[in-house]
Amino acid sequence: MGYKVSFEQANKIFDKLWDKYDIYAPKRFEGRGRYSDTDIVRYDKVNTVEEIVFDEKSDYPAKEVLAPISQTLFYFTEDEYRESKCSTRPILIFMRPCDINAMHHQEKIYLGNGGYTDLYYERMNERVKIVMMECTEGWDTCFCVSMGANKAEDYAVAVRCENGNLLVDIKDSELDAYFAEAPAADFKPDYIEKNEIELQIPEIPNREVLAKLKAHPMWEEYNKRCISCGSCTVACSTCTCFTTTDIIYHENGEAGERKRTTASCQIKGFADMAGGHTFRTTAAERMRYKVLHKFHDYKARFKDYHMCVGCGRCTSRCPEFISITATVNKMSKAIDEIMASENN
Repeated sequence: MGYKVSFEQANKIFDKLWDKYDIYAPKRFEGRGRYSDTDIVRYDKVNTVEEIVFDEKSDYPAKEVLAPISQTLFYFTEDEYRESKCSTRPILIFMRPCDINAMHHQEKIYLGNGGYTDLYYERMNERVKIVMMECTEGWDTCFCVSMGANKAEDYAVAVRCENGNLLVDIKDSELDAYFAEAPAADFKPDYIEKNEIELQIPEIPNREVLAKLKAHPMWEEYNKRCISCGSCTVACSTCTCFTTTDIIYHENGEAGERKRTTASCQIKGFADMAGGHTFRTTAAERMRYKVLHKFHDYKARFKDYHMCVGCGRCTSRCPEFISITATVNKMSKAIDEIMASENN
């Protein structure tokens, strides 16, 4: 069913929804941006439509709701442990199509990767109903069309913000009841069909080409450019890397809690192993690992899509202005060089 509601009407509906649901959406935090007197847009609970940022891409993705930057996994003593508690309230999340596709990519990592299911992600994921925010124009770092992530049909509700009103398309009958008194409207969401940036993802045909690509000198420039801060992966809508830390309570040295915290493959030391061995010692090696994971390894394993959804947040957040699309284009050129040398 389709409806048209004013912000005032929508806020009354929000009040009713809050009796059952927690509502998350991109929200502006004034003065908390990267630079002095700048804002940041990230996901948080919202109570009114006016709090939702419709006209900007959020600096950080919706994944922060399902996989918080820091969360307690369990508490322990010397002879037992207890899993951390979790709210049972359903969640409504306002998400753009790229973030919806990113959530599905994450599900393959957390829910059934090699037969293992992550309890902590699962218990959040199963509570979610998606409110898709129509996205028809994109921004200057977006390339979702190239990644096939510009559309999403598996939503409970879709919304368009237009002149102080919300146009709503409802697929979930449970949510339809909240709009029973709203005027009907003929609305189906539109999708962006062309980004400012277009990306041709190169195909790596075999292991030999992959090995030569890993050794290609194109990666060396990132030893000078990348500062290994990890901003790109924290802002990424599909990255799933984390580290765990045991916090021992000072009052009782045999009791504490284990926390999971978002981490980054781009930070020096992330790949360190016991015994002092490390896999990736330079910024170039870490950049190569990230890019190949997003644009080759994930698809090679799961046989469907590349991991990247083209949201462009990594480019927007990089303090050194490293463009992921420019990097992939350089990788494509390197593959062409390798293939040409093999044919000769």
